[in-house]
Amino acid sequence: MIVGATFSGMTLILLAIGLDVIVGDPRSLPHPVVLIGRFIASFERLWNRGTAKQRRISGLLLTLIVVGGVGGASWLLLAVLTQLHPGLALIAELWLLSTTLAIKGLGDAARAVVTPLSQGDLPAARKALGMIVGRDTQHLDEAEITRGTVETVAENTVDGIAAPLFFALIGGAPLALAYKAVNTLDSMVGYQNQRYGDFGFASAKLDDVANWLPARLTTLCLWLAGLLLSLFSSLSLRWQGALSGTCRDAPRHPSPNAGWPEAMVARLLGVQLGGTNYYQGVASRRATLGEPLEPLRVAHISTTLQLMHGAWLLFMGLSVLVIAGVMLILRGAL
Repeated sequence: MIVGATFSGMTLILLAIGLDVIVGDPRSLPHPVVLIGRFIASFERLWNRGTAKQRRISGLLLTLIVVGGVGGASWLLLAVLTQLHPGLALIAELWLLSTTLAIKGLGDAARAVVTPLSQGDLPAARKALGMIVGRDTQHLDEAEITRGTVETVAENTVDGIAAPLFFALIGGAPLALAYKAVNTLDSMVGYQNQRYGDFGFASAKLDDVANWLPARLTTLCLWLAGLLLSLFSSLSLRWQGALSGTCRDAPRHPSPNAGWPEAMVARLLGVQLGGTNYYQGVASRRATLGEPLEPLRVAHISTTLQLMHGAWLLFMGLSVLVIAGVMLILRGAL
């Protein structure tokens, strides 16, 4: 039984969310993304060679094999388990769905930065941030550590939570895992540098396509979360004008998708994100997002986490309403 946009499928997805929130990713269990990463790394060493054209063809072939193989293998596994016993398939799909989500992991990683940063322990905070970003963190101050954490939480609200849910709602665990394969490919070989510029071209472009709609839906949910938190909590978020400001800021980001949630969070918090990052000592300058109405400080990380949780809860709530409405319409038509 492979779930999708049905009431039974929605129930299983909600259970997978609960499993991720409570348990997360136990290190004692094999994680599909780790296995996908090892496969990619092995073939990258073998295939990433030759002329630029040969590298592009090899990279395209790797992308097709990894994404198609992950989606097909998970579909076949669930089909076989369904024949053995439907209960086995349900348990397997529940676990597979939970592995595509990073609600607990993202929250834990951000709080690992918040704790030492709140205590003024910058070396520990830099080390914790270095576990979740690729930029150099050795010399960052509180504001820059905060910026890195806020940007990471905002961006990963899409590819670590909303986008896997989006694809799970359409095609269950096989499609959600295929998306994670796309995302893993992009994170490993989708860089615009001498080594990966050609080999990772197909992976980067496919990731852009896969995240296009989820990024914009997540941005809308972040804005709604900011509005609701302003109305029903002690937080005072700048939701007025955030939509128009985000539409102006987001296209300046080098990624066609990451800029949307980052710009929205920057607008809601009243801070400025983006700027100069260093990667192995080399400066990388990006357009700024938002306006520096207040300085970045550690409290902004906790607020960003509240926005993250509000966004995925709204995403699921709206999905339930849409699916219920579609099913009622179809039932009436029949």
